[in-house]
Amino acid sequence: MIKDYSVIDLFCGVGGLTHGLVKEGFTVSAGIDFDNSCRYAFETNNNSKFVYKDVTELTTKELNSLYAKGTKKILVGCAPCQPFSIFNHKSEKSLEKRNADTKWRLLYSFAKLIKETQPEIISMENVPRLVTFDEGKVFKHFVSTLEKNGYTVSWNIVNAQDYGIPQRRKRLILFGSKHGKIELIDSFIKDKKYATVRDAIGHLPKVEDGVIPQDDPLHRARKLTDINKRRIQATKEGGFWRDWDKSLWLDCHKKKTGKNFNSVYGRMTWNEVAPTITTYCIGLNNGRFGHPEQDRAITLREAALLQSFPQQYKFIDPDAPFSGQTIARHIGNAVPVTLGVVIAKSIKKHLKSIGKNK
Repeated sequence: MIKDYSVIDLFCGVGGLTHGLVKEGFTVSAGIDFDNSCRYAFETNNNSKFVYKDVTELTTKELNSLYAKGTKKILVGCAPCQPFSIFNHKSEKSLEKRNADTKWRLLYSFAKLIKETQPEIISMENVPRLVTFDEGKVFKHFVSTLEKNGYTVSWNIVNAQDYGIPQRRKRLILFGSKHGKIELIDSFIKDKKYATVRDAIGHLPKVEDGVIPQDDPLHRARKLTDINKRRIQATKEGGFWRDWDKSLWLDCHKKKTGKNFNSVYGRMTWNEVAPTITTYCIGLNNGRFGHPEQDRAITLREAALLQSFPQQYKFIDPDAPFSGQTIARHIGNAVPVTLGVVIAKSIKKHLKSIGKNK
């Protein structure tokens, strides 16, 4: 039945969600994003069209024209989560300013497009805090819009590690269907035997910080300053700045408020899952992003593998200047590919049940 459907991916980025859908046999007719630097990776890896467009300015006519003719519509997306992120909690703006924030309005635009285009199935992925942010007003509005338009809505908060992704990453996954409830498929993991950092990146060759390997330019780590080199050398596997001699401490570590920064300058652990991969994942001082044993932060390639991108996934546009921070942003913002597979499998199971009931 999936051949009867085509998918549009809003806020598609470099295609993590799309790639999961493609792996499960869905046709993703197009991805839409306002970051044109995502175009190369999205189109190269997914055989799909990238549309450079602000979703808040996307019309119903434009969206409908992107679906393959004669197919039923599925609309998916991950509205940028910065307004709802726990990292923004302490610096929230006033309600009036937040409502004027473009990123804040993206979820409302998503709901508006659903209302106007009436796809048969929708899926939305986001951070769990969306459910309670601003007393749940944004989330409740989104769910209410769907229900008023004939959708049965279901949602779960999941941890990516429960689906074989070597990373602690809690996410909200929401479905809406005109044909009844979509059930999220069960966890892939039994007896807490999670995929580990070693499983994901242990096969990669060693690299020095600041050195670009010839065979894989994505497997590069930022050059460390002399003092940061000494800091990572003083950090044991799974450890952090408390392992250091006090002469290596930063000023913030000497304050009472700095004693809780347990993840800063930390190393990952081989036989555990990684921390949440963020857009700053290639910086040693941005979290527990130190390699488990090599004296450096993780590379872009390692970050992509921890996000469950296939090793052959192409991120570097040969016709554009290379920017490690841009690609780190692409990787950190992406829906993990395997989570895209989970969403795709859940929709496939639902479509199969529809077919049986007809």
